[in-house]
Amino acid sequence: MNKIKYILLCSLIVWMSSCKKEISVDDYSLLTGYWEIEKAKLPDGTEKDYSFNASVDYFEVNEEGIGFRQKLMPQFNGEYLTNDIPEEIKIEQEGSVFWINYKTDFSEWKEQLMTIKKDELILKNEHDIIYYYKRTDAVNSEDAE
Repeated sequence: MNKIKYILLCSLIVWMSSCKKEISVDDYSLLTGYWEIEKAKLPDGTEKDYSFNASVDYFEVNEEGIGFRQKLMPQFNGEYLTNDIPEEIKIEQEGSVFWINYKTDFSEWKEQLMTIKKDELILKNEHDIIYYYKRTDAVNSEDAE
């Protein structure tokens, strides 16, 4: 009986580890696009839902993980305005952890890239706040560039 339990436990561990997709440098291109925050999870476990977003994040990243993030504000006419403060970004890998390093003329900070999929982005900042994003489409994309 112990042998069956052991086999079942090993099978469960293998199955669970295969369900989680690891991030790789090939995933950098998935970051390029428009992302809208859905919710934030604070370190104490409480969650804040974002039913309305005053801004959308536009990321543009090349295959080396270098690019920028720009905040866009949706307007009633369907266009987006920018804050004209692009944040330089560089994705770096430390072991199995990927970091997005941000830099502006005023500050530098980083966020852990926890999940990146076609329609899902999860980032954790240095204060252990986890941000959940969904991909969105910009109505008037020429404002982002």
